[in-house]
Amino acid sequence: MATLVVLEGDQTGQELLREALRVLDPSVIGFALAFERFDLSLRNRRATANQVVFDAAGAMTRHHLGLKAATITPEGPDDVGSPNRIIREAIGASVIARTGRKLPRVLPVGGIHAPISVVRMAVGDAYGAREWRDGDGLDEVAHRTETISRRVCRYVAEYAFQHAAKTGATVFGGPKYTVSPVYEGMLKEEMDAAALRHPGVAYDPQLIDATYALLLSAAGDAPLVVPALNRDGDCLSDLVMQLFGSIAGAESVVLAFDENLAPSTVMAEAPHGTAPRLEGKNVANPLAMILAAAAVLAYVHDHRAAAASRAIYDAAIATVGDGIATADLGGHATTTEFTDAVISRVMLSSG
Repeated sequence: MATLVVLEGDQTGQELLREALRVLDPSVIGFALAFERFDLSLRNRRATANQVVFDAAGAMTRHHLGLKAATITPEGPDDVGSPNRIIREAIGASVIARTGRKLPRVLPVGGIHAPISVVRMAVGDAYGAREWRDGDGLDEVAHRTETISRRVCRYVAEYAFQHAAKTGATVFGGPKYTVSPVYEGMLKEEMDAAALRHPGVAYDPQLIDATYALLLSAAGDAPLVVPALNRDGDCLSDLVMQLFGSIAGAESVVLAFDENLAPSTVMAEAPHGTAPRLEGKNVANPLAMILAAAAVLAYVHDHRAAAASRAIYDAAIATVGDGIATADLGGHATTTEFTDAVISRVMLSSG
C-alpha cells in the first residue's frame, strides 16, 4: 500500500485539504492509501522550532509522495520562516510544475484554450542569492550573486520534455540566453540536449521576453510546456494562471529527481494562500486542492491510481461545467457541496 504524507496547514488551507482527502477516500477511488500526517500549522511550527517541517520532509523522502495544505509564512525575520523553502531544500526538490487550463464558464484572456504548463527551477537563481550594497548616496551600488547548477537545469529541461511527450505539447520558450550566454545559456544548453533525447516532441525555443509576448498574442489552441529559470518561472506561473481567468484551476507539483532523471519525491499543493477571510464560512473553492490530490495520484505505483487521477481531473472540471461552482467562479455552491459533486461524478465514472 502506498503511503501519502499529508502536510496539514492553516486557515482555509487546512479546510481545503480536508476536502481533497475526502476525494481520496477508498470508497471514492477504489483502493486505499495509507496517510502519515504532520501538523504544519504556524502554531505547531513555532512550538517545534520547525522540527515538524523537517520530520515531514524526511517522511516524504521515505515514502516519495506528499500532499500539502496552504500554510502561513510569518513576516518577522526571527520567526519560523517559510515551510515551503525548508521542505524543498530538505527533499532535494529541483522543479516546480504548474499547469494552467481553461475552466468551463470562465472566460480566458486572448482566446487561449489549450493547457500551458510552466516548469521552473525550485531552487537557486534569484532566490537565496547573496546580496549586499556598498558606496554612499547616489554612488551606492547594490550587488547580487545568483547561481544555477547544470544538474537543476537538466532536471527542468528533461521534465519539460517528458511532460510534453505525455500531453502532446510543444516545449516552448526559454531563458534570455542571447544576453546571458554563460548563466542563462546553461538552461538553453540543457533544453537543446533534452530535445535530442526526445526527437518526437515539438520544440520551439524562444527568449523569455518573446515568450511573454507570444503567450499573450498566440491563438492558444495547442498545449505548451515552458521551461524556466526560478525567477522567470515564478512570474510566468502567475501570468499563465490569469490568462485562464482564475488561479483556481491549477495545482502545483514540486519534484525531486534521481540520477536517472526520474521523479523520486513528489509533493502536490494548491498554488493559492490561506485566505483567512474565508475561514469557517464553507465558501472557499476546493478545486485547486482537489486537482493537487489528482496530481499526486498520478505518481502512485498502482495501475488503479492513474485511472483514479484522470477520473478526479475529469470530474472536477465537469462539475464546474455543469454550473456547480463556488462564488469565485460565478456559482453558488458551498465548499462541501462542490466536493460532494466531484465525488459523485468520480464514483459514477468508476461504475
